[in-house]
Order: sequence, then C-alpha cells, then structure tokens
Amino acid sequence: MTPFNLHCPPSGVEPVALVLDSPHSGTQFPADFNTVLLPEMRRRGEDAFVDELFGKAPSLGASLLAATFPRIYIDANRALDDIDPADFTEGWDGPVNPSPKTARGTGLIWTRMHGFQAIYDQLPNVPEVKARIENYWRPYHNALADLIDDAHRQFGCVYHIDCHSMRSQGNKFDADGAVTRPDFVLGDRDGVTCEPAFTELVAECLRGFGYSVDINVPYKGAELVARYSDPANGRHSLQIEINRSRYMDEAAMEKSAEFDTLHDHLTEMLAVVRRFVVDR
Repeated sequence: MTPFNLHCPPSGVEPVALVLDSPHSGTQFPADFNTVLLPEMRRRGEDAFVDELFGKAPSLGASLLAATFPRIYIDANRALDDIDPADFTEGWDGPVNPSPKTARGTGLIWTRMHGFQAIYDQLPNVPEVKARIENYWRPYHNALADLIDDAHRQFGCVYHIDCHSMRSQGNKFDADGAVTRPDFVLGDRDGVTCEPAFTELVAECLRGFGYSVDINVPYKGAELVARYSDPANGRHSLQIEINRSRYMDEAAMEKSAEFDTLHDHLTEMLAVVRRFVVDR
C-alpha cells in the first residue's frame, strides 16, 4: 500500500511556491489494523473528502499531497514522541512527550475515538508501532519535506496549507467543549508559523463567500505546520479546518448538495492565494 498520493501541476501549468497537504483524508485500512471498531465507525476520525475539496490545486500550479492511510491507524499530524508509554504492555523505548491529545486518546497512535470509544481491545505492540512509523508516518513526512524544500529552493520562499476538516460540534473532550463550530478555523500557532498577511488573506477571502472564520480557536495548528514553518526564512505554513456540515452529511459520511459549492469556493480561494504567492 502506497502511503500517499502526490498530485503535481500537469504539463503546461507553471508551478508556483504553494504546497498543500491532506494528512487525514486516507481511507485505506492496512491489513494489520486490528481494531474493534465497526466499519461504519472507523471513518469517524477521517477528514472525509478534504483532498477532493482542494483537488484543483495542481491546475493552479500547486502540489497536493494526500495520505492514503487513516489517521486512527497513525496520525501524521502528531510528533513521534506524542506517545504515552502506558499504552504499551512491554514499554516504549523511544522518546516520549505526550500532549493533551494523547491523554484524550488521539496522539500519534489513537486509542479512543474522539475521547470516547476504544479503538482496540489489545493495543498495538512496540514493533507494530515502529512499523507504522517507518511505513506510513515517515514516508509521508519525507514527501512533504521534499515538496516544501524543492519549492523553497526554486522560488526562495514557500507557502504551505495543511488541510483538515472538523466535526460541526465539539464534545467534552475537545478544547472548545460541546459547542457549535464556525465554518472555518485557521491556525498559525498565534502568528508563529506564517506571516500575518497570509492568514488574513485566506480569512478575508473565505468571509467574502459568506463563511464564518475564526483564527487559532480552537485549533492553532499542530505538528505539520509547526514542523515545516520558518517564516523568517520564507517558509510559511497555515492550517485550515473546514466544518464538515458545510459539505457533507456527517452521520452518513456522504457528500451533501453543498459539496460542489464549497469546492468551487475553495478553488477560487486558491486562485487568490496563487496570485499572492506569485507576487511575493
């Protein structure tokens, strides 16, 4: 199983310094994923259809990387040390720095679905986790790092958009609690991962379509924007979270009638971003 799909600008389209990734839209469950979740529950952690929503990016000169593996198998948007040693019967022998997400069961290796339902009756052992890292997490990160490095070398700067979706309402285990969420949340880790003008450009473009947009609340951006950003050296990363109710039936995990409208709006947004990037 290939850990990712890479979509590059087609022949005849001039590449620009723009890289997108969708780390949580994977739907291919590896054979060694011994979960107790029913098939219909396995997809609840998925950023369903996000890679499709941004699917026109290559036609605008951007590269789009999309994971094929599910985040509940191993989460590409977590650090390698976001692990609780107590999750392993024989003991984890690597570095550990568990975050609050690990405590909720949504660290590098998810153990509970959104803080509630157990994913395993027997947690994966250390060799299994190491295999997941080497076969899925690391190839995904290597591919993204290469895309960002290549664009930076070619253009002297690079803009990276990390693409996600969020449940329309949180729960008691989430940072924002059981509240109704806005249409979009943009995360730049309180202005650390990209220049403010880039965050504001995306926010104002989305608001112009009539969407509600919050910045850094409740999602500030996680491992992927933190790891690959360095604004002082022309490396800008922005996380974008889309409210799933804007494009899908969350219960049925199916596209809604609004999908095409949102797809078109995001394509228009990317065209605005492209002009911004080219003008830098």
